[in-house]
Amino acid sequence: MTQMIGKQSIRFESPVYILNSASIVGKKEGEGPMGELFDVICEDAMFGNQTWEEAESTLQKEAVTMALGKAGMQSAEIRYLFAGDLLGQLIASSFGTASYQIPMFGLYGACSTCGEALSLGAMTIAGGYAAHVLCVTSSHFASAEKQFRFPLEYGNQRPLSATWTVTGAGAFVLSDQKEGKGNAASARITGITTGKIVDFGIKDSMNMGAAMAPAAADTIYHNFMDYNRSPKDYDRIVTGDLGAIGRTLLIDLLKEKGFDIGTVHMDCGIEIFDADKQDTHAGGSGCGCSAVTLSAYILRQIKSGTWKRVLFVPTGALLSTVSFNEGKTVPGIAHAVVLETIS
Repeated sequence: MTQMIGKQSIRFESPVYILNSASIVGKKEGEGPMGELFDVICEDAMFGNQTWEEAESTLQKEAVTMALGKAGMQSAEIRYLFAGDLLGQLIASSFGTASYQIPMFGLYGACSTCGEALSLGAMTIAGGYAAHVLCVTSSHFASAEKQFRFPLEYGNQRPLSATWTVTGAGAFVLSDQKEGKGNAASARITGITTGKIVDFGIKDSMNMGAAMAPAAADTIYHNFMDYNRSPKDYDRIVTGDLGAIGRTLLIDLLKEKGFDIGTVHMDCGIEIFDADKQDTHAGGSGCGCSAVTLSAYILRQIKSGTWKRVLFVPTGALLSTVSFNEGKTVPGIAHAVVLETIS
């Protein structure tokens, strides 16, 4: 029986479980509303290294180590690694995970990479190509600013539409078994909806929420269509890092299609910081934003049974310094993962 449903979705016939996960963040994230939930909060933004890029690689390495340890597994038991970040040539992932010697797929979906990694990892397990895979994504405020905007020393003014790149890494062990070595899985992945590139012509790189909201709306809409569902079928619909501006646009765009998600919507970028006290303007962003929020908060809610079904929709802005400087628009993409309690 085919697992494909609708135009863009898959419903997994074989169970895929998130066996365990880990979240590591920086000092600012640790001072936010979810601070007490993260596995590790590092006070040193350099993570003991000499460069920002090395710091982000260390983030990934330590997140993988912790996720494996919590799952009671060794790296040799992992068939494939799906890893990604925001840096050129995925250097945070390649340098950070090289020592594990796990067959690796390097991924780039901008800030939607966590959703992309979980989607591909789940497909791999459901298809019988692996028993265990590991997904990891990261971002670092300073390395992202250095690559996409300005060096920190420049001291540029940040508009109110700007988001603050999260310093953090989230790692997830996916399995075909719902129990590991003494550990019960946190949730099961029952399906995915893969997003398309959506471009509404936004050219402001400091307003990522506006660029990504149309893609999030498109993916969520097609999830509803493919699964014959509506907002009431989910306890939460969680976007990655639209921030305050992107959230408003998302809700308006879906209302135009006949769906009001206002009462069930949550955005990781809004939740991870206290915008008033921490001066992060529109909210948080980056590959690490949705990843650490999923690991530290969302999976806890699902495992406890507080939320039965969640649509997790990390969002990404597909720009580079080259495309931006050449005057190109900022296309968006969003990948949805259906997470449910384990029955």
